[in-house]
Amino acid sequence: MKTKQKSAGGSLLELVVIVAVALGLALGIQAFLVKPYRIPSESMVPTLEVGQRVLVNRIGHRFSDPKIGDIVVFHPPAGSETDTCGDRQQDDSAACDRPTPGQASVNFIKRVVAGPGDTIRIINGHVIRNGKREKDSYISNTCANNVNRGCTLPTPITIPPGHWFMMGDNRGESDDSRFWGPVPRKSIIGGAFATYWPPDRIGLL
Repeated sequence: MKTKQKSAGGSLLELVVIVAVALGLALGIQAFLVKPYRIPSESMVPTLEVGQRVLVNRIGHRFSDPKIGDIVVFHPPAGSETDTCGDRQQDDSAACDRPTPGQASVNFIKRVVAGPGDTIRIINGHVIRNGKREKDSYISNTCANNVNRGCTLPTPITIPPGHWFMMGDNRGESDDSRFWGPVPRKSIIGGAFATYWPPDRIGLL
């Protein structure tokens, strides 16, 4: 009987250890490698719908810079809370070229449309980067009539070193870098690389 009790006790302990290790690994993976993220708004429609879930690679951008076209999760500048640009003399015909100091505690998800040193302007929701229009078949047509905020900002701006300019694919309905400036490297959490919910939209981005 004692042998059976010891065996049962050992099995229970082993199960507890296995569960604890599994939970630790899951938490560790989420904290350092991959994190799920729920789409909170319509700013990335039609690419990502409200409520859709994506997986974010938290480690990739620690070793390499974001690339044009990447969809990334980041902390926006503190000025995003009040649509404040870091350049108080900002021309109304230009996108914001400098963020306010500090970062907001919230997370945003947008597409990288320009990087350090790029010169851009916005025409009918399309980004003209270094004189060439972006390949933007993924955007919505909410700027087609050019009546929504930020759809046309014809005065060129240059992205400062160490910063990336973010815009939502739903150009006429997105709160993004046009209004509060480029995002510094340290504020970028990671790149979204796959969607896992709902089931009919599972796949790589």
